[in-house]
Amino acid sequence: MITCIAVDDEPLALRQIVSYIEQTPFLRLKGKFTNALGVSSFLNENPVDLLFLDIHMSDLNGLELAKTLVNPPRIIFTTAYSEYAIEGYKVNAIDYLLKPIEYVDFLLASNKASETINKERQFVTTVKKKDDFLFIKSGQQHIRIQFKDIKYLEAQKEYVSINLVHGEPVKTLLRLKNIEDILPKEYFMRIHRSFIVNLNHIVTVERNRIIYGPKEFIVVSDTYQEAFKTFLNNNFFN
Repeated sequence: MITCIAVDDEPLALRQIVSYIEQTPFLRLKGKFTNALGVSSFLNENPVDLLFLDIHMSDLNGLELAKTLVNPPRIIFTTAYSEYAIEGYKVNAIDYLLKPIEYVDFLLASNKASETINKERQFVTTVKKKDDFLFIKSGQQHIRIQFKDIKYLEAQKEYVSINLVHGEPVKTLLRLKNIEDILPKEYFMRIHRSFIVNLNHIVTVERNRIIYGPKEFIVVSDTYQEAFKTFLNNNFFN
């Protein structure tokens, strides 16, 4: 079962999406919203797998909302404006439905989302955590990675890239949230919606950037700056 919510400021369009969800056996509606303002707080308390999200809304548009979500569900954008398609894919949308939406198109997009989400669930079960390492499935291989060897993790569309102190990055078909839940909190910190860093490998911090090399750095986003500043105050001399 794929849990979902629908967001659209047009009542007729929202009713149509809700009706389509209710017609689809593998979808379960957890909420519906006529604006974007309450969505973030709802998702913090009620995580879902999939978000049907209108783009062109009066208060906060769907693209802006998607960029603010810390652990966003998979997203299918719905809109009457085709020019938003490219922007939609920049925030890792599963699909893009152009209004007026036919049920067959809705079902195709939902099936695509279901396939992706179920693959992620299968991969989560392959992650095995021990005291100081974890096993990750990458392609056809299961790879043992020591926590101490991880420099940082980066979300890349449907994958997570595990960047190591030595060697090539390891890519796995997981979401960053899936791995974040099993990483030891005393060593790892989320500092951006797309990055988790190993605190033991932070050597240089310049303003709001963690510097790893001349062309390798990560910006600490506004959402995480307070927690990161607390870490710096507790561990670095002024």
